[in-house]
Amino acid sequence: MSQVYEKLLKCYECYREKIDFKPDVAVVLGSGLGNFARTVDVVAELPYSEIEGFPVSTVPGHAGTFIFGYINKVAVVLMQGRVHYYEGYPITDVVLPTRLMKMMGAKILFLTNASGGINPSFHAGSLMLIKDHISCFAPNPLIGPNIDELGTRFPDMTHVYDEDLQEIIRSTAKENDIELFEGVYAQLTGPSFESPAEIQMLHMLGASAVGMSTVVEAIAANHMGMKICGVSCVSNLAAGMNAAPLTHEEVQEAANAVAPKFEKLLTDSITKFASLI
Repeated sequence: MSQVYEKLLKCYECYREKIDFKPDVAVVLGSGLGNFARTVDVVAELPYSEIEGFPVSTVPGHAGTFIFGYINKVAVVLMQGRVHYYEGYPITDVVLPTRLMKMMGAKILFLTNASGGINPSFHAGSLMLIKDHISCFAPNPLIGPNIDELGTRFPDMTHVYDEDLQEIIRSTAKENDIELFEGVYAQLTGPSFESPAEIQMLHMLGASAVGMSTVVEAIAANHMGMKICGVSCVSNLAAGMNAAPLTHEEVQEAANAVAPKFEKLLTDSITKFASLI
């Protein structure tokens, strides 16, 4: 048994000892969405620190807790704060939470994040449906011996983001008069923000938004056969697209400002996901 899989099993056993709940939908809450848990009929909470060997988030604004409960009768598990590669964890630890939520029972993964806008049509507070992704410099989480218990050696990546889930999110945004852009999300490693030249490179590659998470989680979830969707909150225009320097505080402020619309989009979309579970 590989050390990566053994560690995952120990985390799962620890979860089972503490929590008796089987989610259908897993949600990763990015910057600005930490309060989304208040919209959930909470059944239980589990701080990451109480799971033996589990990586703990060190980023301001990321609480570091699993929330279990229901959104309009849909069983969910929420990650209040994610783990990033730039925090110094090996990439297998970064995707361990995603793999653990699949083992808990989740069939659908809803990824959210805060990002820098590359598409010149975007503005601070824009929401973008993720249709595809690009990974730049972040190591692939499947590198190393394949864990056959989780998935195939060479998973197809043609349709990582489920089209049925995308259509539900799209229609939900329209019903609630929420402006929703669509585009390609690129993950770089961080923690430094991207340089203007890197943003030009990403623009030429076809990226619409850039951040420091999400793609490796999507790869791991796709490997395990989950249905995946994602929405990015464009919290600022990327480097070189305006004169002001980029700060983490700016990212949090913009994400907090759009949070009510983002939360409405999440709640109503997840409620509709019941038809696909």
